[in-house]
Amino acid sequence: MDKRVARYAPSPTGPLHLGNLQTALGAWLQARLFDCEFWLRIEDLDVSRCKPIWTNKIVCDLNWLGLNWDKGPGKCDSKYWLQSERSDYYKSVIKTLAETHRLYPCICSRRDIQELANAPHGPLGSVYPGTCRKRLATTTFTNLFEYECSLRFAVEPTKLDFTDMILGKTTMQAGTDFGDFVVYRKDAVVAYHLAVVVDDVVAGVTDIFRGEDLLSSVFPQLCLYEAMQETPPRYWHAPLRKDDKGDRLSKRDQSASLQSYIDQGASPAQIIGTLAYGLGLVELECELTADELLNSLDPDDFIQALRVVQSRAD
Repeated sequence: MDKRVARYAPSPTGPLHLGNLQTALGAWLQARLFDCEFWLRIEDLDVSRCKPIWTNKIVCDLNWLGLNWDKGPGKCDSKYWLQSERSDYYKSVIKTLAETHRLYPCICSRRDIQELANAPHGPLGSVYPGTCRKRLATTTFTNLFEYECSLRFAVEPTKLDFTDMILGKTTMQAGTDFGDFVVYRKDAVVAYHLAVVVDDVVAGVTDIFRGEDLLSSVFPQLCLYEAMQETPPRYWHAPLRKDDKGDRLSKRDQSASLQSYIDQGASPAQIIGTLAYGLGLVELECELTADELLNSLDPDDFIQALRVVQSRAD
């Protein structure tokens, strides 16, 4: 049987809160229950927001909770788990996509698109109306990364679907629900969709467990998998942890960090019990270690519990 690989891929833009860690616990359990090698990857492409201090804190917090990994910080060379060290590889993939006429330069800003009176909207926000798509047939890309503009992937109008392990079958119409999307930004930063697909392909990722807020992002990424002639992974989109008002936790909203609970005297077992309850894996909040939780579950229990929590959220 081919090796299975799972991953947790946080961005070091601030301290992890319980919502981030609930997803981390779910990803770790999914990897261990389904015999996957587990990677910790740090998504730090946006250097203006990502800081090494937060990378170090992520590593400390996960270790404190007992969520160990097989590849990542301390386990392999940083060029495999730190996105900021992989720009040359991303650019090589972008060059290949350009050579197959899947990309074109775009001078439109996000504001330009939003201000268009007839700009359609989809699950991923404003749908790009194709203003610069005429450049697709005429661009030679002699100096690909010297254009003072972004590079867009040209989407072929088609119906896309996949079956999520928690949410079931999900469908989206490329060209209508989302349009041509950016793979390389005007400020010379590789865009999220391109980077995560390349990273997952290189690592051989077969299973991705993450929050349901990223469900819609699967579809542009499926387009990239097809263009790269690679097989998409199996997706697990889990319910988000929310606050007392029903709002999702957010670093930008300064949701309480793990450190704030540690400062109040919380133990790893208390936090794991709280996170397990949020995922529906225990009936009541309790104290148990990550390993104790893992040993109490089997793969079918894990999937069924997540589906029950999701059905209640719906």
